[in-house]
Amino acid sequence: MALAASNLATPLGCDTHVHVIGDSVQFPMVQARHYTPSPASVADLQNHLQRHGLGRVVIIQPSVYGFDNSCLLAALNELGSSACGIAVLDPSMSDLELKRLDVQGIRGIRLNFESSANQSVDQLNQALAFWAPRIQDLGWHIQVYAPFAVTAACFESIAGLNIPVVLDHFALWPALDIATEAQMQVRQLLLDGHMYIKLSASYRQANLNASQLTQLAHQWLQLRPDRLLWASDWPHTNREPGVDALSVSRYRDIEPAKLFKERNDWLATRDTQEEVLISNPARLYRF
Repeated sequence: MALAASNLATPLGCDTHVHVIGDSVQFPMVQARHYTPSPASVADLQNHLQRHGLGRVVIIQPSVYGFDNSCLLAALNELGSSACGIAVLDPSMSDLELKRLDVQGIRGIRLNFESSANQSVDQLNQALAFWAPRIQDLGWHIQVYAPFAVTAACFESIAGLNIPVVLDHFALWPALDIATEAQMQVRQLLLDGHMYIKLSASYRQANLNASQLTQLAHQWLQLRPDRLLWASDWPHTNREPGVDALSVSRYRDIEPAKLFKERNDWLATRDTQEEVLISNPARLYRF
């Protein structure tokens, strides 16, 4: 991993985690939201991708829209085959509706426990058991954003699924130098191919500094380079301290140069960049 690599620029490269926030009149947010972002349009997203030399993108349903995926689907329709999405779904949705979403570019569902500070292991286990058989034949996966301890406690459930699980933002890894049983279990899930992990959102890692995140990325690349993804987490949503949930919080000010440097540090060879930016997303999201 010691060799430096310039950042790969290719229309086949993929940013696997962004959000689109539409006009608040056309796409109203749920009242019971935890923060309020300002608009981040498809045009803004295209500018972001162009800056990073990437041509493919995965749009993730943000928590502020609840089960209403209208803004996500509108963005996918506008972007066409260069984009796909991860939805948040009401359990009452029919199988026919799931198939229609697949045609529209949805490739998985998101279970977001972190944003609501939900630490219920039972609820995550139940959600995994409910959704996996329903989406298996579609070729979808389950994307989990949950506290690390909650995810690790679902080790047996994840190992028993017939579909992959994708963990957001370095799996919210708690520490680098302490090899706990929970950490070993999640590493085993990665090693056995049960999950993918996104290298993304360094600013959401309270316990790991930049050097430690790079070490962690390199450790995982040695285990399963075919199970890692890269993402920018654009437009870097944020709940500003002292701002109430229904008032607009500014996005985090993350310079493109910082994202470029991180990507180059984490994916330090040309071969690694091609695998993580092109091959892995193409397989998982069916580009």
